[in-house]
Amino acid sequence: MSAGGRQTVAPLGTCETGGSGRVRSAPSPERGAEVRGPEDPICRGIFQVEKRSCDVVLTSSRLTWTPIEPESPTGSATHRGIGRTLMMTRGTEQDKRLNCDGEDDDKVVSQHKMEFVELKEVFGVKMKRRRSARQQKGGTLLGIAIFVCIKKGQNKLKNRAIHLSNLSEDYCNVWFKYMKDILNEHFPNRPKYLKVVINPYSHRMEAKQVYYEQVAPLFKLADIKTDISTLPYVHTDGNHKFKVTEHEGHAFSVLMECDIQEFDGLVCVGGDGTASEVAHGLLLRAQIDAGRDIDSNFTPVRAPLPLGIIPAGSTNILAFSVHGIKHPGTAAMHIIMGNFQKVDVCTFCSHNRLLQFGFTAMLGFGGRTLALAEKHRWMPSTQRREFAVIKTLTNLKPENCELSFLPSENVYVVDQEDKRNEDEMNAIEQCNNEDKWQTIQGHFLNISIMAIPCVCSMAPRGLAPNTRLDNGSMSLIVVQNCSRADFIKHLKRYGNLTNQFDFPFVQTYTVQEVKIRTGTKHRWTDTTSDKNADFHSSHSSVISLKENSPWNVDGNLLEGTSEINIKIHSQLITLYGRNIEECDDTVKCSCL
Repeated sequence: MSAGGRQTVAPLGTCETGGSGRVRSAPSPERGAEVRGPEDPICRGIFQVEKRSCDVVLTSSRLTWTPIEPESPTGSATHRGIGRTLMMTRGTEQDKRLNCDGEDDDKVVSQHKMEFVELKEVFGVKMKRRRSARQQKGGTLLGIAIFVCIKKGQNKLKNRAIHLSNLSEDYCNVWFKYMKDILNEHFPNRPKYLKVVINPYSHRMEAKQVYYEQVAPLFKLADIKTDISTLPYVHTDGNHKFKVTEHEGHAFSVLMECDIQEFDGLVCVGGDGTASEVAHGLLLRAQIDAGRDIDSNFTPVRAPLPLGIIPAGSTNILAFSVHGIKHPGTAAMHIIMGNFQKVDVCTFCSHNRLLQFGFTAMLGFGGRTLALAEKHRWMPSTQRREFAVIKTLTNLKPENCELSFLPSENVYVVDQEDKRNEDEMNAIEQCNNEDKWQTIQGHFLNISIMAIPCVCSMAPRGLAPNTRLDNGSMSLIVVQNCSRADFIKHLKRYGNLTNQFDFPFVQTYTVQEVKIRTGTKHRWTDTTSDKNADFHSSHSSVISLKENSPWNVDGNLLEGTSEINIKIHSQLITLYGRNIEECDDTVKCSCL
């Protein structure tokens, strides 16, 4: 029968050959009880693939299909003869060759056109049906749809559908069950239930649209259940609970209220500010659950869940650094496939009090640019960013600071169970003698502390190309006072492959800990005194720039403090993604 017929080959088990020479197979309980190797066939049968009848074989590691071609009308030697056979493999038995010569005008397998897909690249299997416009369930069976993760370009991931057409309901159900069992049993890292936090105010309020149009359909194909969050409004959307973060601190509230153990992972949808807030909330929840005193010199415990970041903000440096591209679909595929990347995290403390967990920090030009951009949230993101850069360059001025830092020895300890051995970590920290600390004092245009490379479209090599996501150290980049023209030359080099640190006024260090003290004490004032402040009250509070040295921590403004201690903690959090060297997309800032 053809691939669209009602009778066809069933899963491998017992095998018999009819008078026509065709192979018919039926399930065998005895064979099912055996332990199969990765190349041992589980099912074999006939489907239509891309409108061609194919011989399809399923093993525990791959799915292969080979077109079945009719014999040549002229009976040429390439399509007939004693040598033409159909190979049938059953478990550990030797291959059997069945003579197909002279049998009907049937079909034989062309062994030169075999295609396959590795099951480790498959993330979803669905029964394919034709339904009317108003029909919700049932419908005419068309076959099985298999969804595969494929790589496009250097870092982009997309999904591809492979359609196996067959009209037999019972037969497709058997194949469907086998493939679902393989996916469920062989890939334990793939999540089944996710907590999702959306920032609806990210980047012109596009986060919800990005999630529901580009991410949720992929999660549905992968059979991933979600608990989607917004505050303070609560309602249900089909099978999903729905909440949204409305202001700073809500993400932590959501994480404190939920039973975090019932989830396989956490997902945030937004920009760098949202990702930083959710990561901070996840790590803070871990310290509270572990009984850590965060108002002391403590050793933090790791985050209990992996974190996925869907880029939907005006800046997406953290997502770029683990995905290599600003592409929500790619981020979703990393989550679905269970791709893990351990990442270092910094603690930001003042007078032994924890201020925040974070990945990057900038003082000086980077902090003032962010503070000015936050005051003009009503502008489109690109215009706002370029306006803030130009305005800050116009009023460029150095910060009077004292820097103390402990050079990195790239030492971090991981035990056999891949958990940090805290006793050994503490012993290493105690061995860091005071005489190893170095101190710099002076006027600086910008100070950057980066635990990650900070790859982005405007800096394809990264803001800190000399560090890695998980190497247990951070980059300290110090730009001393110089002319505006020289500083602009330094900034321009971030957009190309030229070394941006090849200037006499730029110093870079690889460090484990940094202490920074600004020259003057200051406090953060309310924005109502600024006549030009005009943006939605739900956004981050705007800070008056007068007499202040604002900190830019992962795209958030950190409340002013005259003294801050920044310390690296190796592989403290796990993100969905992978370690990349350069991003796919490259753009240049038109303001420079």
